[in-house]
Amino acid sequence: MPTPLHIILLTHEREVQRKTNTGIIALNLASEYVERVIWERTKPNQNLLNWLATEKALLLYPADNAAPTAENSPITEATHSTIDKTETIIIIDSTWQEAQKIFNKSPYLQRAPKAVLTAQNPSTFTLRRNQPEGGLCTIECIIELCKMRNLNSLAEQLTAAFAQHNQRP
Repeated sequence: MPTPLHIILLTHEREVQRKTNTGIIALNLASEYVERVIWERTKPNQNLLNWLATEKALLLYPADNAAPTAENSPITEATHSTIDKTETIIIIDSTWQEAQKIFNKSPYLQRAPKAVLTAQNPSTFTLRRNQPEGGLCTIECIIELCKMRNLNSLAEQLTAAFAQHNQRP
């Protein structure tokens, strides 16, 4: 029996109101798999800390920034095997700059197991500038995770909704 998929969008408060946010697509179409937790610098979400404590959670982490230090946990490639065995996957849902700040100011994320999701195709996200090469937006990560879990129908729904969302002026 496959491990249940639970995706946590650790979201910066400013991201919630942005029209360019793609996490909302997954929240609207895949709420049985995806939930949003608002990041607070001085008050980490207790449920998030509990999931990390179970060792059944990992942080999806961008490859270019993946430079673990002795105090940080090692980073592995997010393979089918890794994803299949991991119940809860945390994605920082924010701009790239804010996501880096969230990571840097959250020791519990620095200590969390991390996995890099290697993009098979380049990102098609066009609504924001300064996107790092090889980086995926939130919904693109979720689509890849759904494909890895053989949730292909959901991946197709999310892909179609993302294509529509991505065409906004």
